[in-house]
Amino acid sequence: MTRLEISNVRKILTEKNPLIHCITNPISINECANTILAFHGRPMMAEHPLEAEEITRTACAVLLNIGNITDARISSIRLSARCCKENNIPFVLDIVGMACSSLRRDFVKKLLEDSIPAVIKGNYSELMALYTDYTSSGVDSEAIDIAQLDRVCKELATRYGTVILASGKTDIVTDGKRLFHVNNGTVQLSSVTGTGCMQGALCAVLMATEMPLDAALKSALVMGICGELACTEKGSGSFMVTLMDKLSTIDDKEFNRNIKMEEISLEF
Repeated sequence: MTRLEISNVRKILTEKNPLIHCITNPISINECANTILAFHGRPMMAEHPLEAEEITRTACAVLLNIGNITDARISSIRLSARCCKENNIPFVLDIVGMACSSLRRDFVKKLLEDSIPAVIKGNYSELMALYTDYTSSGVDSEAIDIAQLDRVCKELATRYGTVILASGKTDIVTDGKRLFHVNNGTVQLSSVTGTGCMQGALCAVLMATEMPLDAALKSALVMGICGELACTEKGSGSFMVTLMDKLSTIDDKEFNRNIKMEEISLEF
């Protein structure tokens, strides 16, 4: 798992051409779709409650993102999650902003009583809100001790029987049995909107051919490394364009020479 053959992943996904159904926020919907296309998936962004279940049933993997909550999206996410459960379709639940409103906290916790995602993704603050009575201002991650987050992520993975993907300065990925730190990335990833959502979309398309732990880990590595390679002094617009270029062209050699990852002992 310390090496990733990008070319082989792209080859499999090109041959499979998987449909990835996303119920996500309109703020980053274009970026999420393009991220899926960069890895040769077929994105479909359908959110109407009257079609959510039907379209979910045809998907290879699903992304459910609560970044912009509406009554329609709440209904559609519930229907899609239940359909995934009934049809063994892996889905990513991105708990955007869970720490900043009781509506989101109540919705996510109720959803998890019925349907468990293959991967729960969130930043440090959002995962703390899932773990305990934690609140924060806005959707940005707050500074939280990494050792504390390791314990929280491990316990959440065990509690829900799923993979946890925590995004932050150090990404944490765990299934409760193994835990990894990914130290790739750049502050420029936070200078444009949607890069966290893009990581969730990347995880979803990778789940069309990878097990959830591998998909989550590789999505963290790919986004972090591509972010580093896209760094520019030209500004945010140029950074986003170059980031998309890197996501669609990164090769095995470029990827593997930039990996910054370590497996952490769970004896704490």
